[in-house]
Amino acid sequence: MMRLWGRTTSINVQKILWCLHELGLKEGTDYERIDAGLQFGVVNTPEFLALNPNGLVPTLQDESFVLWESNAILRYLARKYDQNGRYPADINSQASADKWMDWQLTTFWPTMRSAFLGLTRTPENERNYDLIRKDYETASGHLKILNQALESHLYCAGNRFSLADIALGLCVNRWIMLAEKFPERVGQRISYPGIEAWMKRLESETAYLTVA
Repeated sequence: MMRLWGRTTSINVQKILWCLHELGLKEGTDYERIDAGLQFGVVNTPEFLALNPNGLVPTLQDESFVLWESNAILRYLARKYDQNGRYPADINSQASADKWMDWQLTTFWPTMRSAFLGLTRTPENERNYDLIRKDYETASGHLKILNQALESHLYCAGNRFSLADIALGLCVNRWIMLAEKFPERVGQRISYPGIEAWMKRLESETAYLTVA
């Protein structure tokens, strides 16, 4: 049985849980999940660091094979366990999904993460609200690129659901949440019709709501 370390509130762990659900793999039957990170600790123990020297979640162990980095885990699970063609298998679709997964990590998420952690993890007296607002606005500007793509096709990498939708859907979830919960700090959320329609598709056609 596979083992997955990570708490269910972690965005990167949620990616893996969503992917597993789409693959029809069930907790307790096909894999074991172990709470780790933040209040659960574990990640700084010698045993965990021997698996993942970064001391971060998620970490996946499949028999003797150990893997960390959430997007790498997504690709591994899809390649090994997608028996029913849930994710596109043609090289062009996979490359397009990879493009958006890299974009999530390198372009959109860095500024979005800064704003998110600033408002949800940083103590009130240490928050730099000017920087938080600036980073949120930068992240919002980046989403114009995603919106343009979603106005021409149904999902990030084309007209089929892919791993890219998992990686970006959960990031956009945080973007929406900050505007709803902290409107006085981040300002009014930009309306992106393509993204809004895509999020509704994720809610109705995928396992998004099982983790979000």
